[in-house]
Amino acid sequence: MKDLTKGSIGRHIVAMSLPIAAGMLLQTLYYIVDLYFVVLALTQMLGVGTVALISHAVGRKDQEDANHIFNQSVVLALVCALATLAGGYGLARVYMGVLGADGATQAAGVEYLHWFIPGLALQFALVVMGSALRGTGIVQPTMVVQALTVVLNALLAPVLIAGWITGKPLGVAGAGLATSLAVAVGVVLLTVYFLRLEHYVAFDTKQWRPRLATWLRMLNIGLPAGGEFAVMAVFVAIVYWIIRDFGAAAQAGFGIASRVMQMIFLPAMAVAFAAAPIAGQNFGAKDALRVRATFRVAALAGCTIMAVFTGFCQMEGELLVRAFTNEGPVIAVGAEYLRIISWNFVGVGLVFTCSSLFQALGNTWPALASTSLRLVIFALPAIWLSRQPGFQLAHLWYLSVATVIVQAIVSFTLLQWQFRKRLDWEGVKAAE
Repeated sequence: MKDLTKGSIGRHIVAMSLPIAAGMLLQTLYYIVDLYFVVLALTQMLGVGTVALISHAVGRKDQEDANHIFNQSVVLALVCALATLAGGYGLARVYMGVLGADGATQAAGVEYLHWFIPGLALQFALVVMGSALRGTGIVQPTMVVQALTVVLNALLAPVLIAGWITGKPLGVAGAGLATSLAVAVGVVLLTVYFLRLEHYVAFDTKQWRPRLATWLRMLNIGLPAGGEFAVMAVFVAIVYWIIRDFGAAAQAGFGIASRVMQMIFLPAMAVAFAAAPIAGQNFGAKDALRVRATFRVAALAGCTIMAVFTGFCQMEGELLVRAFTNEGPVIAVGAEYLRIISWNFVGVGLVFTCSSLFQALGNTWPALASTSLRLVIFALPAIWLSRQPGFQLAHLWYLSVATVIVQAIVSFTLLQWQFRKRLDWEGVKAAE
């Protein structure tokens, strides 16, 4: 356990955000290969609640409650994993029947999913253990394990798919199996770490009897966080639906530029992810001054990072898109998107930080509210604009920038309200 209630907040953020950023980059590589966003919202529901409640317990120096939260999250992860297996195998054929263009494609997709679903289910165990460590201020082991699983997946893929060395190619089944095996190894490695090296929170089968009250505590924090991902998925779907009439080049340009933008966001997201356990521990310790200071330091760092990337996209946005394609129309759409949308990067950095502090305070509903507001004020005008004569893609991107500004203002205002409401012991700590 690392005590984040003492020492320089800036040093804590740097020390934690660098490994977190590396881990998120590795996770993004997984997304590029496997695209398992299907369970991302569910894992966030579990992970955010675990980080928040364990960091609160650590701040209170309540190791017993931290262990209780961890072991209950393990049980909840098992429930989620079983639900994923049941739902995945039960709905795989239906899912591919909707997406598959023909019978052969559907059959290949089902075969892949049947071998890939165990890896999805095992993600819950990785998330719980990684979140527990982050709540106690430890992030390096999770990053190392993520790195090893990505490397192992990359090594296993050609062996299992094409039959390198073995001479027995498994095709699409090998792709799914490579991921599941790599994730399984990651689960084993983190489990060994907990059994041999982690002493603050530990597996305790005596605490594995389900406690509904504890689950509700975790889900009350985690559900809105998962809901944010669902809202963002709807946002992206609306954009794709609106730009479909502009042709394949427009959709490809938007898709590539969106991926570039996600990579750009990683450093600011890492800062925000680091801020959550730092502020959470200090919230548990009832040190309001350090909670507020964590927000100021993280917001300044995140917004500064995003300001730098804004300048880069203004000057070299086309270069970033060219790294993925050499098709002129696609590059034109992607470069224009980055040039315009980069004006909201600073606002996004502030939103990330606010969402992280909502997690630290144990109330993520305001973050979901601000994200939902952005969806509403974007979707309705966007649909209206798309039906007007002379509609251009740039109009959509400028509208997106405006809605992020509104979201940032709302998030900041709601966070200040939560500070006033929840940090009511600030005067006592200041007097000390």
